[in-house]
Amino acid sequence: PGKKVLIVYAHQEPKSFNGSLLKIAVEELTKQGCSVTVSDLYAMQFEPRATRNDIVGHLHNSEAFNYGVETWEAYKRGGLSKDLVQEQKKVQEADLLIFQFPLFWFSMPAILKGWMDRVLVQGFAYDLSKAYDGGLLQDKLSLFSFTTGGSKEKYAIRGDIRYLLWPMQHGIMHFCGVKVLEPHICYAPEHASEEKRKEMLTAWTQRLKTLWKEEPIDCSPEWYFK
Repeated sequence: PGKKVLIVYAHQEPKSFNGSLLKIAVEELTKQGCSVTVSDLYAMQFEPRATRNDIVGHLHNSEAFNYGVETWEAYKRGGLSKDLVQEQKKVQEADLLIFQFPLFWFSMPAILKGWMDRVLVQGFAYDLSKAYDGGLLQDKLSLFSFTTGGSKEKYAIRGDIRYLLWPMQHGIMHFCGVKVLEPHICYAPEHASEEKRKEMLTAWTQRLKTLWKEEPIDCSPEWYFK
């Protein structure tokens, strides 16, 4: 109770299965007394491109533009664009970050990747000497909840789906010091029966009820590649 949750949601259609998963998370966590904030990226028309527009005012080096250096310098002097400052504030306040999205090409949709690229800047989320267990966003939890187009069996034939989680969970979240809960994967809801879809939604509701008791995964290569 009293925990703060940020759900970063990347789907265009509220009536989608992802939309249902979002709705359940908001209702269930609110019922537990959590305060829940949603960043609905498509509805916000969130800009996924990392550009010069992310820096307000002068550049650190106007001769050659380096996004990483410029956003780091801008963060230090409070010169990041308003949309980034707002998202960083939501991240800063959250105890738990839930990412809700459909898997696109073994990864997250571009709009969500753009959120990662633009919001998690150096100085805010990590520093070169402060990464992984020393990352700047320690004491936070994260959870990747996503749907797939292919069935569980299809993924099993082509190698464990955990491989795909390495860049997202380890390369982004763990790098920033955020602890990672087991992913929540709904396989091929589009091709599932109505009954099976209901079961998937019920399973998500049940999981959310005991979410705060869960232990984070061991963020080691073994978890992903064993």
